[in-house]
Order: sequence, then C-alpha cells, then structure tokens
Amino acid sequence: MSEMHKEGGLSAPTRHPIDWKSDDFYQQDALDAELTRVFDICHGCRRCVSLCDAFPTLFDLVDESETMDFDSVDRKDYQKVVDQCFLCDLCYMTKCPYVPPHEWNLDFPHLMLRAKAVEFKKGQTPLYRKILTNTTAVGKMASIPVVVNMVNATNNSKVGRKLLSSLLHVDEKAHVPPYNKLKSQVEKEIESEQKVAIFATCYGEYNEPEIVEALEAVLEHNQVQIQRVKTPACCGMPKLELGDLDSAIEYWYKNKPHLLPLAKAGWKITGPVPSCVLMFKKELPLLLADDDEVKIVAAAFVDPFEYLWELKKQEKLNTTFQGDFGTIFYHQPCHQRVQNFGNRTQDILKLIPHEKIEPIARCSGHDGTYGVRKETFAKATKIARPVVRKINQSKPNSIASDCPMAASHLANVAEAPDKSTHPLILLRRAYGI
Repeated sequence: MSEMHKEGGLSAPTRHPIDWKSDDFYQQDALDAELTRVFDICHGCRRCVSLCDAFPTLFDLVDESETMDFDSVDRKDYQKVVDQCFLCDLCYMTKCPYVPPHEWNLDFPHLMLRAKAVEFKKGQTPLYRKILTNTTAVGKMASIPVVVNMVNATNNSKVGRKLLSSLLHVDEKAHVPPYNKLKSQVEKEIESEQKVAIFATCYGEYNEPEIVEALEAVLEHNQVQIQRVKTPACCGMPKLELGDLDSAIEYWYKNKPHLLPLAKAGWKITGPVPSCVLMFKKELPLLLADDDEVKIVAAAFVDPFEYLWELKKQEKLNTTFQGDFGTIFYHQPCHQRVQNFGNRTQDILKLIPHEKIEPIARCSGHDGTYGVRKETFAKATKIARPVVRKINQSKPNSIASDCPMAASHLANVAEAPDKSTHPLILLRRAYGI
C-alpha cells in the first residue's frame, strides 16, 4: 500500500492554490457537495475537537441529529460551522491526517474560506463586519488629531462601549485597543549588508506604534539598515478572513509598487504582526499562483524573530542584554506557528539572562474580529480559558505574544490587562535602548 492511501504520512502537507477564479468556486451546490464530503470525513475522525469551535459545532450537529450520523444534518446548518472557523490553519498543519498528498485531499481552512467567499458574494455579510475589517480606513479616521482623543475616551466609557456594541456589534467586555498614530521614522545612517524594510501593519500604524518603534530600534541596535515601507493599504488578511477575496487582491495591487522594488533589490521585509507576514508569505501566493511578482515579494518576507535568529546563526546578533523582567508568559500565535520556522521568539527570549519563560503554543481565541464581536466573544473567551488557566498558575510579570491582539485578549480574560506586552518591546528593554 502506498503512503498516499495510508491514513497519514511523514511527508509535509502540500498546499494547493486556491481556485477562486473557477466556475465552480462560487456555486452553492458544488460548495455544499464538498462541505458534505469533508464534514463527513471530519465526523469520522474528530481529531480536531480541541482546536477552534468549528469542530465542536460540527460534531454537535451530528450528535444531536435524528440518526446521530451525518446523513441527517441539515445543509442549512453548515454555515454554523463556517462561522466558527477563523482560518488559523492549525487543523491543516498539525492535526489532519487527510491533507494532500493524501488522496482525500482535505484542506478544511480553505474550504471554510470558500464558504465565506460565497456568503460574501451573495451579499449576506453584515455591513458592520465590512467596517470592522476595513482596518486602514478606520485607523486613519480614528487617529486624526483631536478625533483620536474623542475615540479613545469613547472606547473607555460605559456609554461609549454600549454605543460601539449597538453600532458595530463589539462586545462590551472585549478589549478594544487605543488609537495612537505612528510617528515619522527617525532616519539613521547605517550602511550594512543586512537590509530590512518594515511593513508597519495597520495595527502598528494606528494602534500600538511602540511595537514598530521597538522593532526598528532592535534592528538598528544590531547594525541592520532599515527603512519603513510606505504602503497605502492593509495586508488584506482581515478581508480574506471575511471572504472578501476581491478586496484582498485589490490591496495587493496597491501595495505591490512599494514592496516589489525592495524585494528585487535584495531587501528582507518584515512586520510586527504574524498574520500580516503570513498573508504575504503564504496566502497571496496561493491566491495568485501564476503571479511571479507575488512570489518574489513572498520570498522576501520574514518574521522578525526568524530574521533575528538568522543573525544569531551568523554570529551577528548582539547578545549583550540587561535587566530582570521576572516571569514572562509567552504565547506563540497560530499564524506564526503555521509559518513553520520553529519557535524562534522563545529561542531569542531565552538569551536574556535571569528570565523565566513560561511558553505555550495554543490558540488564544482572538484572531482578528472574532475575539471582539458580540456573537463570538463568549466562544473566544472559552477557547482562551486553557491558556488563561496556565497564566493564572504561573503568575507572570508579563503576558507576551507576537500577536499583540492575542496578548491583549489573554490579559483581558485573565483580568490582568496591564501585563500585556510584545516580545519586541521586551527585547528592546533588555538591550536598554
């Protein structure tokens, strides 16, 4: 029996391009047929029950059906499963034994993406979700001087949160990050063979600019020549998760003139949010498989700590650290894990003397708007509970994650909002810069 026919194999999963331009992609009957096929296989396996809420939702539909088998699950309920998937990719990368090259060819996350795209194409996606995922426009508007003070004051008041809940369906208990515009880059004359361009991301541009500033300071401290990329659009990940593929592609074409020349000139490109790096590194090449320019930019993108570890291997990383931060609870986000370069953030943090690292690689439950919307916040909190339990046991001095939204969500659920931080900020402090 060939490996292809076995339940699983030792070979790495093969990711096929997303066939979003085909005639069948948006056909409801074709989608339902594939959902039925895949859901039936998942029901017979159930290995992913400990991941997101998509799988418990699916299995409950089966167990509560008339025959307690998949043949009596109503197709109208399929969307209940789709709504709980936030495209973390962990089922595909870590659990499923039937991913390609297996003949059953399961790609659960990209099937959920297709279902979301069909829903969006039909005009069934609520307006408030379109607004929440328009991160560049919202960030620009909310961070205007004077306006930013009003926005932050509203977000911090009970009346304001009730208004936000009413208009944009943001749960009143969810953490909403403040708005704070990233300042202009201070140019420093560093000539180096090591060159890194920084894609600030919408979050770094409009919410936590100190993360971008920490990344720049750490790279300059290691004699890396840097520049900030002046990109006009979001990476596209929020729109991808919404199923708005056209907008995700549109953003790429807006960003391409700013990214492609750098990639062709040999610059590495990085960003402080793993989801944004993943979008350029993995998702866009699967959406635009025939576009060689996408591949050039994708090859240039690198996670910040992946890059720092390469410096370490080349003996070019400054390892003179200072300070004592106590216990650091470190959470590795899903969108970093699925990039498959290892846990380099933890490896770098371990170089700081006197630190105790309490690591965990489990979903925080946040993932973009899922962790703030009224209809999903309770489930996002439920998913976070195993991680929060570990936080409460370790009683850390700080709660760090490469995904700043995940760190804030975990700290919020743990009722320790002041402990949320980013590993880049810790690293900057350890350098004393």
